[in-house]
Amino acid sequence: MKAVQVREGIYWVGAIDWNIRNFHGYETPNGTTYNAYLILDEKVTLIDTVKAPFTEEMIERIESVISLDKIDVIISNHVEMDHSGGLPVMMEKCPKAEIITSMPSGIKGLTAHYGHEERYTAVKTGDSISLGKRSLVFTGTPMLHWPDNMVTYCPEEMILFSNDAFGQHVATSERFVSQVDLQYVIENAKSYYANIIMCYGKQANGAEKIVETLDLEMIAPSHGLIWTKEYQEILKAYAKWSGEVPTSGAVVVYDSMWHSTEKMAMAVADGFKQAGVEVHVFDLKAEHYSKIMPYVLDSKYVAVGSPTLNNNMLPNVAAFLCYLKGLSPKERSYVAFGSYGWGGQSIGHVAAELDACGFTKAIEDVKIQYIPSKEQLEKLEADIAAMAK
Repeated sequence: MKAVQVREGIYWVGAIDWNIRNFHGYETPNGTTYNAYLILDEKVTLIDTVKAPFTEEMIERIESVISLDKIDVIISNHVEMDHSGGLPVMMEKCPKAEIITSMPSGIKGLTAHYGHEERYTAVKTGDSISLGKRSLVFTGTPMLHWPDNMVTYCPEEMILFSNDAFGQHVATSERFVSQVDLQYVIENAKSYYANIIMCYGKQANGAEKIVETLDLEMIAPSHGLIWTKEYQEILKAYAKWSGEVPTSGAVVVYDSMWHSTEKMAMAVADGFKQAGVEVHVFDLKAEHYSKIMPYVLDSKYVAVGSPTLNNNMLPNVAAFLCYLKGLSPKERSYVAFGSYGWGGQSIGHVAAELDACGFTKAIEDVKIQYIPSKEQLEKLEADIAAMAK
């Protein structure tokens, strides 16, 4: 396995995970990469490592360029183990390397994971180090998406090593966005943002503003492909995703036992369509909740339906709402609906979870006993249309 040259004297030495399909509950059908970068200068520097099982792959790539004992500095932009998992091996094989991380959370996190507190040097926003011909400048980006996160900028090369910001879960033999279809990369970056970054929108907006102040030619994230001449496209996308509250659009999400709640879901969707609102409908038996989040990102309305099972909502719906609440999209309106046989508690439970998300109730909760009649469905459709208009 060979290193890939990013610039003269700068190499990608990360690893490709072709087979991962689930990342903390987020489906990753296209795999991912764990990106690490090697800079050859008077001080040879490694920026981040890889997930532990891929450490040998990273080492093989490094050694295609230089021997491990030549590494003087290791930058840990992020403690999470898909970034730092290879660090224990690198500490052992590079005993003289200075390990730089953020103050104070990086020190605390690395020590809690791997011990050896004496090995770490802490930096804060604005600190820099000289590598020789090049320098590296550090900026803290806490809670994007852990407290320890920081980004590293090389002004001489105009490269931002952006950590989790601007990444995508994509496994490919190519290393640069320019080598693949741009729309494919943007779609994967959107899914990444919606499922990992959305709850930290304020911090993402702050990171995007930091980037605007830099002279840039390249953004090298920790996952996925490297942005070169197209980097403005991902900056525009992040500005939209993190800064704009959607004013239209609807997602209808449901599970159903005997098709009654499904019929209600279709009536809700038809009501939105009648009002001229773009709508996407998802049956949770057929679609994983992480696939729905990019549509939630774009939608003002979130409609969720469940029949009542054992005095509660269906497990698929509960899982979706738990996942949604964790990602904390803001300023949405909701519709809670469902069918029931005798108790009807599920609809109230759905509404309570959507209230807990901070959403606003768009219409009164709708529950219909047993099988909805044609008249009940027509009324539901009309009520949604009137509200959405």
